[in-house]
Amino acid sequence: MSGIRKSLAKVQIGLRWDPSPAGTPAHDLDILAAVYAAAAPHGDPVYLVHFGSRAPDGTVTLDRDSDTGQGFGFDEVMTIELDRMSTELVRVVVGVVIQDPGPEGARTKTFASVAGTGLRIREGYTDLAEIDFESVARATAATVAEFVRDASGGWSLDAEPVGFDTEPQEFTRLMGAARS
Repeated sequence: MSGIRKSLAKVQIGLRWDPSPAGTPAHDLDILAAVYAAAAPHGDPVYLVHFGSRAPDGTVTLDRDSDTGQGFGFDEVMTIELDRMSTELVRVVVGVVIQDPGPEGARTKTFASVAGTGLRIREGYTDLAEIDFESVARATAATVAEFVRDASGGWSLDAEPVGFDTEPQEFTRLMGAARS
């Protein structure tokens, strides 16, 4: 689903995946969000929220974090309070990265190799988008949502996944680039 054009207020992103088979290294996927200012909407983020962190103003929080995908429902959950963000902040990009150094640092896990992947974006009880990662199956990271503030101050959502084949640190630098 792409291009939801209504003013959004508080959204929740839920990520799920199945645990790795017994005797194999755990699958560890992470949600992260990069927040950009009006002065540089495609430059360096004002802040980055990922496991173990939150937005300085409390508008982006990681409510649930998993290293294994074990459990029922969504394994990682992030809440973004768009309506509380400073007017200087105009863009939020949400990504998912697979934490997998692999043998000798090689990036080996892709979304295709992690069973049961899925992502849901919702506001209240309304599902705005559901993503199964099939379109980015060969990627090791993906942007999954872009929230943009318009001139009137309202927020819209573009939920088209874009895949990347890169390590997590580099992904945080690439994820904010302008989408083509």
